[in-house]
Amino acid sequence: MLTWIIAVVVGSALAIALYGLRESSALSRLVPVVLLRAVALVVLFALLFDAPSGRRRAPNPIVALDVSESWLRGGDTALWRTARDRARSLTRDSLWLFGDSIRGGTGPELPSDQMSASASIAERALASGRPVVLLTDGELDDPGALRELPSGSRVEAAVRADARDIAIVSMDAPRGAVVGDTIEVQITLRAGALASADATLTFQLGNATVAGAALLSMPARSEQRKTVRFPVGAAEGALALVAAVQSAGDSEPRNDTVGTALDVTKAPGAVLVSSSPDYDSRFLLPVLRGAVSLPTRAYYRVTPTSWRGEATLTTVNEAEVRRVLRSAPLAIIHGDTAVFGPPRTATSGALMLITPPVDTSGEWYPAAAPPSPVSAALSGIAWDSLPPIEASASITNGEWSALAAARARDPDRHSVISGTDRPRRIVTVGASGFWRWHFRGGASADAYAALWGSIFDWLAEARSDVRAAVPAEGIVRAGERVRWRQGTTADSVVVAVLRRRGDSASVDSILLRFGADGIAESAAPTPGKYDVAVTGGSALLVVNASRELLPRAPAVVTGAVGRAAAIGDAPRLRDSWWPYLAVLVALCAEWLLRRRIGLR
Repeated sequence: MLTWIIAVVVGSALAIALYGLRESSALSRLVPVVLLRAVALVVLFALLFDAPSGRRRAPNPIVALDVSESWLRGGDTALWRTARDRARSLTRDSLWLFGDSIRGGTGPELPSDQMSASASIAERALASGRPVVLLTDGELDDPGALRELPSGSRVEAAVRADARDIAIVSMDAPRGAVVGDTIEVQITLRAGALASADATLTFQLGNATVAGAALLSMPARSEQRKTVRFPVGAAEGALALVAAVQSAGDSEPRNDTVGTALDVTKAPGAVLVSSSPDYDSRFLLPVLRGAVSLPTRAYYRVTPTSWRGEATLTTVNEAEVRRVLRSAPLAIIHGDTAVFGPPRTATSGALMLITPPVDTSGEWYPAAAPPSPVSAALSGIAWDSLPPIEASASITNGEWSALAAARARDPDRHSVISGTDRPRRIVTVGASGFWRWHFRGGASADAYAALWGSIFDWLAEARSDVRAAVPAEGIVRAGERVRWRQGTTADSVVVAVLRRRGDSASVDSILLRFGADGIAESAAPTPGKYDVAVTGGSALLVVNASRELLPRAPAVVTGAVGRAAAIGDAPRLRDSWWPYLAVLVALCAEWLLRRRIGLR
């Protein structure tokens, strides 16, 4: 209405002013002509402002019901049934159900979707132009998508009664270990809407309980991270590592456990041996474990005749170090690379030789990553922002160079890391001081991880895994995609047979199609432990409860949402044909009247 008022005032005033300035003496007999000019100008200004051309027509809203599993957390179904009945009573034409996907329906007896994605609702609503009444428990994965709903939309969020609940959100554990190793596991716990106390945390590996810990009280809506170390034991094979938390009055037992698969072998898959331990050898180890996902051991020589294991710092016989090094598929020798004789004869697998320089001849600055098998992972590094390293000017060159460095104010570049893949993969490093990159943090730490991670990945590719496919992720939850890593088989299509433990009748076959990156994906089965049979061997897949069962604060509350235009908005003047005709008719009529009264 305001735009029409402005158009009438401005258009009328301008028409009177135009005729009043030129024919003020005969203004009284020009009233019809002025009125026609005013009509034309008012309509023109209304078109300029795109004024409304009719009354607003509000369409019936679409009703959308969240059918995610989070409604049932705590075992109470009353909240869900109330929301479902409310949605049915509001529906005028069709009811949308959303969670994992969007579809029509009347609402299931119990919700079972393992996601709460609302983006699909926004897309469908924008396409129809109708506002939405969205009924949910408030725990949406993407609440920001609701801003894109048409105006006039609203959310009706159910209010859940506060309950005591402690859940395990995540578990960081190695993917592999060696018999007798001590491993470190980090657990993240989250408390619900009420504070909890006197909780206990236990770990089970296979059929044996291997560790336990008591937890302090957890305030409401808080998280706590717990680190536990325990020995693996003598059991071998693919074992299920399960962490469980127990607390009095816990309302949801399904989120109290989380599990993963741990491959326990007699021999390590990767070994680091250092005759002169320093920060470089210390910081390399976590990158190695994270990059190759192999059972890894490290040995440090602390005196000329004494070796110690990295995990427990217990004394290890030198003959044992030689034996483990010789059988390792991937070996890293740091310091005196000839400590066990010619280094290339100390092991038969992929090899990295790190020789800290004796005479550094000043500081060396990383300058470039020449073309190599690992250069793609290093393409985004800003070399001039990295700390200097120590390097030797005389370095054995290989078939390719991974890193070139230059001495201060010296334009010549020298290779400090080189590699060869014939007859086996070997990387030679003639520099030290890379730990400064990691120690600085930020982009420098990212560059450190990218450099060594890509080199370890390349070395580990030579390791033969006779299994056609193995799970690539440690923690898998229901409703998520399972990522699989291809073995040494050349087949891009692999059949995996999943057999649920404890249920001999539950057997399922899935077809895995691997891309050029050696990764395939499949839908996660229901929660449980599954023995996976593939060509060349077997693996273990542990599927945990859905993330919908984890306690979290509501992301949305009851109220109006949406800012996009709805089809129920008043029609706009520019979308009609008659204003343009009205302007043309008014101007033509004005011209005819002007001619009749003798004006040009």
